Amino acid sequence: MSNVAIVGGGAGGVVAANMLRRRLGAEHEIVLFDRDTHHRLQASFLWVMTGKRAPEAVCRPLSRLEHKGIRYVNASVDGIDTEVGRLTAGGVQHRYDYLVLAPGAELAPQAIPGLSDVSHTPFDLDGAVALRDALSRFPGGRIVVLVAGMPYKCPAAPYEAALQIDWVLRQRGVRAQSEIAVYTWEPQPMPVAGKEMGDAVRSMLAARRVDFFPQMKIAEVDAEGREIVFESGDRVTADLVVSVPPHRLPRFCSDSGLAEPGAWLSVTDSRLMTTDRERVWAIGDAVMIKLPVGLPLPKAGVFAHHQASAVARNIAAEITGKGAPGAFDGHGMCWIESGGPVAGYGSGDFYAEPRPDVKIGRPNRLNHINKVMFERWWLWRWF
Repeated sequence: MSNVAIVGGGAGGVVAANMLRRRLGAEHEIVLFDRDTHHRLQASFLWVMTGKRAPEAVCRPLSRLEHKGIRYVNASVDGIDTEVGRLTAGGVQHRYDYLVLAPGAELAPQAIPGLSDVSHTPFDLDGAVALRDALSRFPGGRIVVLVAGMPYKCPAAPYEAALQIDWVLRQRGVRAQSEIAVYTWEPQPMPVAGKEMGDAVRSMLAARRVDFFPQMKIAEVDAEGREIVFESGDRVTADLVVSVPPHRLPRFCSDSGLAEPGAWLSVTDSRLMTTDRERVWAIGDAVMIKLPVGLPLPKAGVFAHHQASAVARNIAAEITGKGAPGAFDGHGMCWIESGGPVAGYGSGDFYAEPRPDVKIGRPNRLNHINKVMFERWWLWRWF
């Protein structure tokens, strides 16, 4: 019998667990560890923000994996000893033969002085609910969508947020007395996808009267004056701040020596997702993969999904001696929801050289329908 431990119940961890269970006999144990009780589909958080989805509609209990033959342990991982193949979760030690690290990226708004005091974020479910309520009461004024740290999950999200906030305010009849602006560290929207994609997103913003301010790196927030202070010395006031907080690797990874403090997990092979530890793989938002263009592979659920599939095939093949090997090829796509029943998309090969080869799908109703169908498929397929 082999024991496969998976740390993290997000997109990568859930797909890895399901794919391994399909490929391994019942004598092999698959254990998924997560401190949360539910899987939350982050791709739907902005719909929660707009009121199109109830929060419970985009969640599934991780305990439902048990009926598929996947053991679920609801506990925080405290440490990992890769020398002996053991992890500690909730104070209890667990042995493993194979380990898949998919802990995701944590939000760290406290890294920016004052940010937690004034901003809402749609990057977690509770934040999306609070932002929904704030928008429902918003009387008009200046809204700033702020990218407060790099890298961050879902490169389209701040721009989708701005477009969908515009739609909400139009529905409520307060858009005419409101301003919306995006401030970001980035030189253009979604820079890793190339200039054409950046120009397309900027055009979408301009068409909805959303101002765009690139290369604006935040220093702090004056909570009392509701003023955002940038490293350049510029200051901006806002009646409502919608932030993409700084992200960080969960602390147990650096405490266990799996990454340097302040860094991300790294892989020795960006197609196999292997690490420098024997029988340990790393996938998803916790991993930093530098592309030939010099920018990192975006942190996105679609990449975690495909990485998990490749890793599951390779672990199963190693255990059973059967099956074709798997490799993550760098392909991925994402929708760009623009409010109402319309969405665009970007899709392509992010491992292409010398730069990612990304195609653009212009906003239309079919793209929106496709995302709705994806949401339904995802929550049905894996749970």
